Amino acid sequence: MKLKQGSFLWYLYLDKIYCLLSLRNVKALVEYFYLLDVHRRNTLNDVLFFHFLCHITNLKPRQIKMVFDMLDWNAMGEIGFEQFYMLVCILLSHQNHLEEQFMYRHSRPVFDLLDLDGDLKIGPDNFCMYRFLFNIEKQELKELFHDFDITGDHRLNYKEFKLYTIFSTDKSRIKGRRKR
Repeated sequence: MKLKQGSFLWYLYLDKIYCLLSLRNVKALVEYFYLLDVHRRNTLNDVLFFHFLCHITNLKPRQIKMVFDMLDWNAMGEIGFEQFYMLVCILLSHQNHLEEQFMYRHSRPVFDLLDLDGDLKIGPDNFCMYRFLFNIEKQELKELFHDFDITGDHRLNYKEFKLYTIFSTDKSRIKGRRKR
């Protein structure tokens, strides 16, 4: 997944430590959200969302629909600014190769997004569906469930997921040091 060069999001700065936007960037993003919200309901429906992501990313239509369903927490067919902001931060973390850092810093919201059925556990199927958002390879996903599924139920609870994010961030830092 890549952001298209020259799109509005291309010019936003994501803090590398906390994986958040600055206040100035959030204000610009709010204005952008209001421009996209042609119905003036403070939400984006699935059609607006689809065209927005088609315009700024190289995601396939099926992936865009999956992302919308993941963000549409209350199944109203719309997403608000909170979900939009989360998506933008995910996209920017992916663009800046900060996926592990993002998952570590925002482990609870990411866990809640991936927990589609609300039973406070993430199965390998859910994780596999959305691995393209966090740049996780299939082999890495298998290792994740093998190494961090402490309870042995083939599903990760929040504590197991948090352990994974800590380990993944440390592994990424070590890899970065070796490259230097």
